[in-house]
Amino acid sequence: MRRKIPSTAALVAFESAARHQSFTKAAEELSLTQSAICRQIAGLEEFLNVELFRRSRRGVKLTEAGLSYARRVAAQLDAVERDTLAVMGQQGVQNLELAVVPTFGTQWLLPRLKDFQRLHPEVTVNLTNRTRPFLFADTEFDAAVYFGDGDWSGTRSHLLMRENPVPVCSPALLGGASELSAEQIAALPLLQQSTRPYAWRQWFNAQGLSIARDMSGPRYELFSMLAQAAMHEMGIALIPPFLIRRELEEGRLVLASRYNQPSDKAYYLIIPERKLESAALLALRDWLVAEAGAYARDQGLK
Repeated sequence: MRRKIPSTAALVAFESAARHQSFTKAAEELSLTQSAICRQIAGLEEFLNVELFRRSRRGVKLTEAGLSYARRVAAQLDAVERDTLAVMGQQGVQNLELAVVPTFGTQWLLPRLKDFQRLHPEVTVNLTNRTRPFLFADTEFDAAVYFGDGDWSGTRSHLLMRENPVPVCSPALLGGASELSAEQIAALPLLQQSTRPYAWRQWFNAQGLSIARDMSGPRYELFSMLAQAAMHEMGIALIPPFLIRRELEEGRLVLASRYNQPSDKAYYLIIPERKLESAALLALRDWLVAEAGAYARDQGLK
């Protein structure tokens, strides 16, 4: 079926005239005659069956419909230009679009990514935050780093690492103690992670405790938000140590207890089956699995 799309030349002429509010300036910008601009816009108006400009002796002015359409056309032309420049700039470089859970991406992956770029200068890895599962067919993502059980239809999953979260808080909440008991922790405000709603319950249950308020407390979507709330003495949070390494080293957060409850879920690299033949993606997979394995062994997590 033929698409209902005007000519690119007409859209470019219209966008320029709308931006300048002048056919003359549009002609100068595009190195065309004013009559050529007039013909392009007249043809566009005929195609749309909508008046885009009001003409007068003083010049032209966008109609309400023209103003609305101009904004949309400008945005789409900008997008096409960005995509075009990206393709022109590749010159043999392959781009990989990777969806990542935010704190893992910024705190663990990004500091190591320069090593992958050194080993594979022909591959550029672009990162986009995604906290929830999605359909690869509806996106441009080549792969995802996801926290869950690894069960994602139509994909191949590769285990990276488990979380093993520990209770952390501001040093002020310890009140001079080196550590708190599980009962003492239960009496403090419990900061909740919205994508891990049962984290505190699992942590207490593993120590034989049933706490009525283990799912109560303010909820935050990201571990980085939990860390900030804990540093500001708003309560105690369960966070994997590898996501707050700097905060722990600098003493802005401290361990309230050394007991960690291994999660039944983990971080996985998820690759759609239709992408399994991509050499660049396989190189990223091998490097990422090796990096995660080395880190887990160093930290005694496996």
